[in-house]
Amino acid sequence: MSVLIKEEDFIQSIADGIQFISYYHPVDYIRHLARAYEREESPAARDAMAQILTNSRMCAEGKRPLCQDTGIVNVFLKVGMGVRFDTKRTLQELCDEGVRRGYLNPDNPLRASVLDDPLFARKNTRDNTPCILHVELVPGDKVDVQLASKGGGSENKSKFAMLNPSDSLVDWVLKTVPTMGAGWCPPGMLGIGVGGTAEKAMLMAKQSLMEDIDMYELLARGPQNKLEALRIELYEKVNALGIGAQGLGGLTTVLDVKINTFPTHAASKPVAMIPNCAATRHAHFELDGSGPARLDPPSLSEWPEVHWAPDYNKSKQVDLNSLTKEEVASWKPGQTLLLSGKMLTGRDAAHKRIQDMLAKGEPLPVDFTNRVIYYVGPVDPVRDEVVGPAGPTTATRMDKFTDMMLEQTGLIAMIGKSERGPVAIESIKKHGSAYLMAVGGAAYLVSKAIRGAKVLGFADLGMEAIYEFDVKDMPVTVAVDAQGTSVHTTGPKEWQARIGKIPVAVA
Repeated sequence: MSVLIKEEDFIQSIADGIQFISYYHPVDYIRHLARAYEREESPAARDAMAQILTNSRMCAEGKRPLCQDTGIVNVFLKVGMGVRFDTKRTLQELCDEGVRRGYLNPDNPLRASVLDDPLFARKNTRDNTPCILHVELVPGDKVDVQLASKGGGSENKSKFAMLNPSDSLVDWVLKTVPTMGAGWCPPGMLGIGVGGTAEKAMLMAKQSLMEDIDMYELLARGPQNKLEALRIELYEKVNALGIGAQGLGGLTTVLDVKINTFPTHAASKPVAMIPNCAATRHAHFELDGSGPARLDPPSLSEWPEVHWAPDYNKSKQVDLNSLTKEEVASWKPGQTLLLSGKMLTGRDAAHKRIQDMLAKGEPLPVDFTNRVIYYVGPVDPVRDEVVGPAGPTTATRMDKFTDMMLEQTGLIAMIGKSERGPVAIESIKKHGSAYLMAVGGAAYLVSKAIRGAKVLGFADLGMEAIYEFDVKDMPVTVAVDAQGTSVHTTGPKEWQARIGKIPVAVA
């Protein structure tokens, strides 16, 4: 006798799962990050982890998104061959309706980040559909569902290579991870797929990120096969690179490394690697025809007693309303600041529009003179919020616009996450500017420093519009100073040398 899955039960389960993973970290992630926090020796990395852990608890309590980038949804279905669906819709349509309902939930609206037509119009679908669906038919009478929301910052760092059969996976990983920078918001995990074909390797890497983080348990009992031994080797060697939390240098870059394999052609060795960020979001449930899935929230006792707060003794307070180029030039690499006053926001689409307007000699909707810009696309506010979670986006995407902004608009500093590339650093040095880093993975915590928010320009761009934020004690770190020194270079180099397991290249 077949099992009947009702349309409404399926849709509601997807919607409920979307909401659940938006504000609850998996318990395995919290436990491993808490252990990493306890053993961390780098003050900068430890502070970043404290912000991530504090943010995580706040989101669990407030039921608000862990990250402003609420991701593109991945759905993995294993459909039992004894299952029937009470619907006239396709599985893609059912999943998309669940995503739509989950993202438009008025109690916790999630940021719509999916753009239709990736090449030309790039128009926001406004409900984060369509999702990415994978379906497998299996024996049985249940539907197994794995659900994940994958942020763009980590997805953009996905890597693939066709190695020669004799090439070393370890060598490739250790060569590749440093090229990923910090835009994937470490500490997280690496998912690796080896074998099959190009698309199979990528799929295996993504699927491995759905597995529980269990490196602590694996290290405690020891490896029982070659694959487990390889996982441990990569875990230890990647951490020995010293990249650390947010790329600031430290003991922990990854909390786990997962590896899935599949038979492959004798001439081939396809290898894919996909990172998962500090906003690790996934859930697993089954549908058996008895109703919608039930997801049990984790106990708050799972979170460590870590409560980040501004440190007025260690951090310099900065008034953005009276900021000058001379004060910006006085900031030191690695210095922590607490920003108060008014800042502007803008990211990819806004920068492209500004570029086009300047090229045509058109006036800009806002004056950037002696202002600071924050690379952010916030979540819409609810209840008494002035803005929803508003963490930084990856700054390197704005590198090609940096010289234009500093040269032509009067901008004097920028805020984002991860490192800046050589072009941006050279421009920062030339103009005596600075780049400040906020912690990726602490979006709800950061939003509590924002006391006012209003759109000043490009309202049609939605979350990519130019806002003016009025902030109080917003925490940032000087990541590139006016002399062009980058802590994303000096920090990892220092900690790689301290850890001492991998030789440090001499510049």
